[in-house]
Order: sequence, then C-alpha cells, then structure tokens
Amino acid sequence: MSDRTMAWQVLLFVSLSGLSSVHGQIVYSVPEEMTKGSVVGNIAQDLGLDVKRLKSGKVRIYTGDGTEYVELMAEKGILLIKERIDREALCGQTTPCALHFQIILENPMEFYSVTVEITDINDNTPIFPVEEMAFEISESSPLGARFTLEKAIDSDVGINGLQGYALKPSDVFELETQTHSDDTKSVVMILKRSLDREKEDRLYLLLTATDGGDPQMSGTVQLRISVLDANDNSPICSQRVYKSSVLENAPKGTVLTTVHASDADEGLNGRVAYTLSNPAGDMAGLFKIDDTTGVLKLIGDTDYEKIKRYQIDVLAKDHGGLSDTCKVIIDVLDANDNSPILNVMSKSSSIPENSKSGTVVSILNIQDPDSGENGNVQCTINENMPFVLKTSSNNFHSLVTDGELDRERDSTYNISVTCSDEGVPSLSSSVTLSLQISDVNDNAPVFERSSYEASIPENNSPGLSIFTVKAIDMDFNQNARVSYMLEQSSLNGVIVSSYVSVNAESGVIHAVRTFDYEQIKNFNFHVKAQDGGSPPLSTNVSVKINIQDQNDNAPQILYPVQTSGSLVAEIVPRSADVGYLVSKVVAVDVDSGQNAWLSYKLRKGSDRALFEVGAQNGEIRTIRQVTDKDAVKQKLTIVVEDNGQPSRSATVNVNVAVADSFPEILSEFTDFTHDKEYNDNLTFYLVLALAVVSFLFIVSIIAILSVKCYRWRREQMFYKSNGNLPVIPYYPPLYADVDVGGTGTLQHVYNYEVCRTMDSRKSDLNYARPCSESIISLDTCGKDTLPHANRERLAMDDAGNQYNTLVCK
Repeated sequence: MSDRTMAWQVLLFVSLSGLSSVHGQIVYSVPEEMTKGSVVGNIAQDLGLDVKRLKSGKVRIYTGDGTEYVELMAEKGILLIKERIDREALCGQTTPCALHFQIILENPMEFYSVTVEITDINDNTPIFPVEEMAFEISESSPLGARFTLEKAIDSDVGINGLQGYALKPSDVFELETQTHSDDTKSVVMILKRSLDREKEDRLYLLLTATDGGDPQMSGTVQLRISVLDANDNSPICSQRVYKSSVLENAPKGTVLTTVHASDADEGLNGRVAYTLSNPAGDMAGLFKIDDTTGVLKLIGDTDYEKIKRYQIDVLAKDHGGLSDTCKVIIDVLDANDNSPILNVMSKSSSIPENSKSGTVVSILNIQDPDSGENGNVQCTINENMPFVLKTSSNNFHSLVTDGELDRERDSTYNISVTCSDEGVPSLSSSVTLSLQISDVNDNAPVFERSSYEASIPENNSPGLSIFTVKAIDMDFNQNARVSYMLEQSSLNGVIVSSYVSVNAESGVIHAVRTFDYEQIKNFNFHVKAQDGGSPPLSTNVSVKINIQDQNDNAPQILYPVQTSGSLVAEIVPRSADVGYLVSKVVAVDVDSGQNAWLSYKLRKGSDRALFEVGAQNGEIRTIRQVTDKDAVKQKLTIVVEDNGQPSRSATVNVNVAVADSFPEILSEFTDFTHDKEYNDNLTFYLVLALAVVSFLFIVSIIAILSVKCYRWRREQMFYKSNGNLPVIPYYPPLYADVDVGGTGTLQHVYNYEVCRTMDSRKSDLNYARPCSESIISLDTCGKDTLPHANRERLAMDDAGNQYNTLVCK
C-alpha cells in the first residue's frame, strides 16, 4: 500500500435477534493520515439500506465519549474522515488499531456496530533518545565483551517499525540484535578486536537504525568510546528477566522487585550501579530504581484501563564502564475502581397503551472498563413493571415491553435501570427513563348506575328538566368526551323522542310534552352514552319515568243518575226506623292515591234532622223515626269531595218521597217538577223564536231576488220594443253597481275554496273571480242622456215599471 493511498476493505456481519431492533457489524480498513473528507465507505450500500431510510430514521453516529474521527453524510449514505487520524497517537504500539462506533436509526430502532481499522503507514523515522552515546571501555576488556546500546524508537508498527541496526566502522565492534517476546528489539555492541589505549584512546562510531517501510527511513546516533585502563570483568545480572505485579492505584513507594548484578572485580571496578535504561513515554515518572541496591519502586499512578503491562530495561554498570542489561516485566492488576457506564443511545418518550409485547422502548450501551469479574455487569429494572431488559451483543441492552399496558392504570412509568459489576465491593450506576403511555380508545363510557328511575308530576310544562344521567369514560381527552343520545324506540306507536329529550353534553333529560297520569302512568326508554374516540364506543342504560298523579279530576257521580227528561225519587215509608237505608250515592275519581279518596257530605236538605250521609260509603240513612209530620217531598243535596290538594268536588241532588201510598206520591209529583217544566218551556220558546227569525230572513232574500229578476225582464222588453241599440259605457273592472234608489247592494260576490290540514303550513285558499266584474249597468243615452234616463226611470216607476239591465258572463 503506497503512502496516502486509500485502500479499504469491507467485511459485513449481520445477525438478527428476537428483538424488533437489528444488530449488525461492519468492518472497514483505511490507512492513517488520510485527508479530511476522504471516503471511508458507502455504509448505506454495504448495509443494504436506502438513503431515504437513513433520513427518515434520523441516522446518527454514537461514539461514546471518544473523539469523532469519522462522520456520516446521510444524504449519500457514505462515511467520511472528519479529523486527521494518527495511528501512533491513537493506539501507540497496540495492534491492530481500530475505531469503534455505532450507527443508530429510529422508527423502528436499529443499530449497527462499525469498526474502522487504522493501518499503519511509514510516517515515522527511527529516533534515538540521545544525541550521543558515550562509553568508557577498558583496554583490557576481553573479546566478546558486551555493551548495551540505547534502542532507537520507531512509532510505526509492523514492517514499518524498527527492523535493524548498522554500525560503522565495524572493524573493532560488531552488533548483535535481540528480539524479545513483545516484538521489541534491543541492540548490543560486542568487542571483536582488542583495544590498545596507547594506540587509540578514543573511537567514534556511527550507529544507524532502519525500518522496513517503503521508502525506507533511518535514524543515526554517534558513539563516543573512551579507552580506559583495564577492568577485566563485566557485571552479570542474576536474571535476564524479572517479573512482578502491582495492583492499580497502589500507593506510591510500593516496592516492585530488586534487581541484582555481580561483578568479579574488586574495588571500584567491582561496584555496580543500577539505572533505568531509556525510561521514556508512559514509564517516565512511574518507576525509580535505587542505584546501589537495585530496589525498583513505584513513584507514580498506574491505571489498568490505560496500560496493563510495563517492560523496563535495567542497566547494571561498574565503574570500569562494563555493563549488563536485564528486563523487568511488571503486570498491572485490575482493581474494581470503575463503575459501569450507562449510555442511553435511543429512547421513546411515549408509546400507545395497545403496544404489543416486545416493543422496544430504549436501547442502552453499558460498559465497565474493568476486567474479569470487576467488568462483568448485571442490570436490573424496577420490580412489578411490564418491562424487561434484554441483552444483545457488544454490551448493548434493549428495554422492551413485557406485558399489557393500561394508561388508565398507569399513565407514566419511571423506569430505573441499575447496573452493578461483580467486583468486591460491587460498584453500580443507574439511570431513570421516563415513559408516557398515550391513550387509545379502549374503554366504553360507564354509567354511574345500572338503571335510572325518576318521577315527574303530570300536567308538567314542556321542557321541564326531569333528572340527569351521568357516564364516565376512563380514557383521556377526546376519547373520554361523552355524548348522550336517545335510543330509537316507540311507546304505544309513538317514538320516544316525542316524550323526552336528552342534552348531548350534560345528560339532562327534559320532558318534551305535558304528561297525563290518566293516559300514561310510566314508560321506559334507553339512553346511549358514546365517547369521541375512533371508532367510538358506547353503553346503554335503562331509564324509567313514573308519572305522578295530580288532583286534576273531579269526582264523577255514577248514581243516582241525573236526567233531564224524568224525575227519580227515593221512597221512604213512614214506618221506617232509625238507620233505614234510603239510597246510596256512588261516585268515582279517575285520579289515584289520596286524590281518589272520596268523602260524602250532606250540604243541604229539606229536613237535615231526618237524614244523614255516610262520610265514607255515601249511604243515605234516617237518623230518627219518620213521623206523620214529615213532608212528603224531601230534597237532599249531597257533596262528593276527594282528598287532593286542593280538593275537587261534585254535587248531586237526591229526591226523597216520604209516603206509604203511591197516590200520595203522585199528588206531590206535579209540584215537584214545576221548576223543571218551566225551564223546558223557556228553552222551547227560544228555539222557536230563532226558527221564525231565520225563516223571515230567507223569505226576504227570496223576495228581493224576485223583484230584481222582474225588473230585469221588464227592462229587456222595453228595449226590444223601442228598437234602439243601447250604448254601453265603460267602467273599471272593480266598478261597483249601485241602484238609483240609494239602497245599497253587495259590491262583489266571491267564491272561496278553503283546504285545511293539521299542519298550518300546508293550508290552501282559492277564490273565484267575483261576478260583479262581469256585471255592468246599461245606460241607453250615455253621459248626456243620464237625466233623460232618470226621467224615464221615474216615469216607469210611476207606472210601476222599473228596469235594470244585468249581464253576467
């Protein structure tokens, strides 16, 4: 791969889980140091998604707390380089180096994991940590003496990293390169020719470090060697590799290990000093070694989540300049010092209450930087909630519904998601998700009662409020808006809406008509309560209306029967004892209850000391012995009264004849009926007078018509005998004819045809043209001969002949 050449590969792995969201993974590979705006890949094409789906799903990139090096152009569905990527700054020596982020879509929720591998390019030159290396070597150093050189540092990895060293000139020393288990290389300079200080006390060599990139890059450092007098033995480390471990966050001063090297020389040449070789980078300021004892201590803070292992080169050097190198490997042990991190990637603020079980409410990303049990996270939610947390791959969790939702029972849920690790002591984090349950029309209105019954007094005013029905709908807003209406039915062939009406908003039932208890005592109907949902739900309730009786009917007398044509009298023998039953007044009242309770009273009587009336049964009885002194003719006035408020009454006259023989009764009968006969005669005379007046009126009309016809005929005969054509003057259409004598006649005669219906809007009225429009009076001489015509008319009147000319069309 050439420098700045974009060569990317795509690997796509998609797995569908049981949730409604989709989980997939896609991998891209791009070189580092690409310019901003460079194309990483066509994510829409690689995932098989339409660009419209990216827009409608509000696609976005989720990177956690990291820097966004890659951005998404939703309009084209491609990934672009947003920030310059330096693999060495991002990952150091860690391989492979990759960026991890997620692609999130909504409606429905989907997410995909994307990995962008950053491949190394040869953009770093091997660099030595010092500008010059100085060595003091005794001339007596044996052949094969080893001198450790400072390693060059190349931030690149792989083939682009450090590959080898070269030494010039190489006639006195040669190089030996050692590769360690962590793929790092160390270099040792070996003496291959004896030194002679007297010949050459100083040597200058050039050490070159090269990488394997294309083009190849290199770095150099000068070696300055001072030749000393003889120091025959080099220090020798007791172990080539020392291993130790330290708990992260361990206190400063913690002893890690002790390095030991021995030197066979005596005196200063046998005294070994320990130093850390090139403690650069992450190790700078973390470790310190005692130059005399070789004790390695911790002087800084370690963090397992950043660096898990340190490799330290320790240089053991005597005062004669001879040295040896050993390696110390320190493993950092994880401590449970990080709480789980909860990131809400997507969340629904509300869902309808009829959502199916398994509907995704939220997607969470949960991470714990710790390792092992310290990084194992278990998540729970509140108990007794219709939700469950399902675990998917890559530390993603989906909160889904797990049962039926009912807004009327719970309209809001505050779901606490708590995640705890398995460390000791356990650390936890939590987040609260608020979810609103939106309403659907799943509840019909419910009346406060299973049935209603009310009463209304008869003779009520139309529009009177009877009572109110009330229904409650447990839904919300429009779904809970209740309207009331009558169920269509009929009562005795009449629709119920002609009896009562119901207010659609308030449920108040009004009387439409005036009720009569004697015609209808009660009636039943149904009221329907309907909500405003779509489709609407409704409930019926039975309503019974009782008509309360009012005292609006007077008692009716059934016996004795009052007739106008004959006289009825009760006969009481003079031998009747006390308590003798004379007669019984029978009456009824069509009202009910106490309004129909009747009482009888004797209002007036010829002899009140002789008779009494039973207050409850209407029986007329004697209250003393009948004597010869008692009058034959007795007249009793009985009042029948009901118990209503106010009370109503009826009166009946009962005629009683006190006698032992029929002739005695007949002798009193004529006088007894005198008043009645007088009234009958008066009525007769009134009817007769009306008939006579009517007859005279008809005769007068006939006489007038006869005279008119007679005059007309005579006038016709007069004109014929005269032989002259009459002159017919013009009169307006509505001209009224009036005779000369000044006796007025009816101006017009109209014929009316009237059609009446029960509905006044459909009545009709037709009339015919009056006959007078076609009637004119003829004057033979016109305007100038009118006096002559008058004189002729007067002459003919003297002769007893009058004439008028009448023409009817």
